[in-house]
Amino acid sequence: MSQDEPLRRNGAWPRCGASAAIFRGEAVLLIVRAKGALKGLWSLPGGHIEPGETARAAAQREVLEETAVDADIDALVDVHDVILRNAEGALSAHYLIAVFCGRWRRGEPNAGSDASLARFVPLGDVEGLPLTDGAAALIHRAWAQLRLPSP
Repeated sequence: MSQDEPLRRNGAWPRCGASAAIFRGEAVLLIVRAKGALKGLWSLPGGHIEPGETARAAAQREVLEETAVDADIDALVDVHDVILRNAEGALSAHYLIAVFCGRWRRGEPNAGSDASLARFVPLGDVEGLPLTDGAAALIHRAWAQLRLPSP
């Protein structure tokens, strides 16, 4: 039995989550994580999907809870794995996150819930921030997806 086997057997991991790259003009809405293993890193707003809630609805709710921004959720960008291991290499967390893209509707960023800071960041400044793993690539894919003309 592998070191991760007890976690898989009891159904503790992976856990489902949703996040969204929300754009206002050429700026993306980002937060600084306020707690957990990713505390202090810039990230897309997002969190757990509640029982009975769709991933799209969870993304919209999490954006509002963490930033006070109301947004339209347009499309799915990707499904992203966040796998965290402790110093010994044992699994400490595994999240499967549905990442959406969308557009700002109203509201000014104000950190709430699991965020210590929320703001719109110009796309050109994204790479200069300490981001969660994979966030920069997801932001750029989301931007490209929103800019593509509809079929």
